[in-house]
Amino acid sequence: MLLVVAMGAKADKWPDGTEMDAWFGKKEKVDVKQLGRPYVITDYGVAGDSTLVQTAAIQRVIDRCADEGGGVIVIPEGTFLSGALFFKPGTHLHVVGRLKGSNRIADFPVMLTRIEGETCKYFPALVNAYGVDGFTITGHGTIDGNGLRYWQDFWLRRQWNPACTNKDSQRPRLTYIANSKHVTIQDVHLVNSPFWTNHVYKSHHVRYLDCYIYAPTEHVWEQDSTKGAPSSDAIDIDACTDVLVSGCYMHVNDDAVVLKGGKGTWADQDSMNGDNQRILIENCTYGKVHGCLTLGSESLHNRNVVLRHCRTQDANRVLWLKMRPDTPQHYEYITVEDITGRCDRFLYIYPWTQFFKPEKRDDMPLSRCNNIVMKDIQVETPIMLDVKTSDKYQLTDFFLEGKILHLK
Repeated sequence: MLLVVAMGAKADKWPDGTEMDAWFGKKEKVDVKQLGRPYVITDYGVAGDSTLVQTAAIQRVIDRCADEGGGVIVIPEGTFLSGALFFKPGTHLHVVGRLKGSNRIADFPVMLTRIEGETCKYFPALVNAYGVDGFTITGHGTIDGNGLRYWQDFWLRRQWNPACTNKDSQRPRLTYIANSKHVTIQDVHLVNSPFWTNHVYKSHHVRYLDCYIYAPTEHVWEQDSTKGAPSSDAIDIDACTDVLVSGCYMHVNDDAVVLKGGKGTWADQDSMNGDNQRILIENCTYGKVHGCLTLGSESLHNRNVVLRHCRTQDANRVLWLKMRPDTPQHYEYITVEDITGRCDRFLYIYPWTQFFKPEKRDDMPLSRCNNIVMKDIQVETPIMLDVKTSDKYQLTDFFLEGKILHLK
């Protein structure tokens, strides 16, 4: 690994020197009044009963809204229980009260979806949008995954079978957006997801603005108080381009912003997988998370990724590069700039071997990480750089720039 101390680059450019599009500077919130007619769900047959699962009744409102030309599905004051909901072109979601997920997996039908770097049959999320260009989630209310029973079932299953995978314990995500463009999720509280909190796949020009994303990091299982909400990633970005995460608070029992895109020895030849490019995370605050920005473990090619102007209160790691020996990976032109707070490690690079399945491939590309910049860092941490080398990957052109303050 080559480590160079150098001077910095301009903030309005991507790490590879190309111009950052003006879209990334547009932080204006979506005005819900401009999105069309409001459809307050209680005006259309949804009961104000917080104990009744009303998936079908809420879905009928979404379908009617789409059939009538589109508009905004409004969750009013109160708590409304539901299983999987599917938004359609022209529809949006505005949350004033609480949309709460059912804690019965039977309310989430098995279907073809995307999970853990694979396209396969699994369970949808509570809020789903497939091919819904311009989709928005607005409001200062709460989307609550109601995850406690799912978390407890997961840890019980792990106790019975320590080798069980995430998918073995059947859990829905909170939001899933796929094959969509010009999407905004703003202001909303996204909490207690049974599995990943937000998952966006094969989409572009997606914004997460001023969201509060939370899942407990302990005290969810009475047999072991150290257990938290398993695999409750804050935002999983999967084969996407042009994504902005700005002003968000993230505290989850796994990684915060995670770049995914596929896994396996032949993953680079599967059209369902893909790259992540032009990802900007800025002005965010991290509570307790495993990694502020994590590349992998189901990730192929990530280029032009910037994490800047953020504060970590209690991160295990700030930048985590998971190198999966069974997958060809290339992480390049990554900049981490102006980070303050505390963490256990700042940069962590390690071979990731959990549930991996190596296959024989004669032309297997060597995985690489290159042009990784850490600039103007002021953190309290016992370990600034924790880098494990391997013959399975190559590390080149790592840079420390500007003022680096490392307090033990």
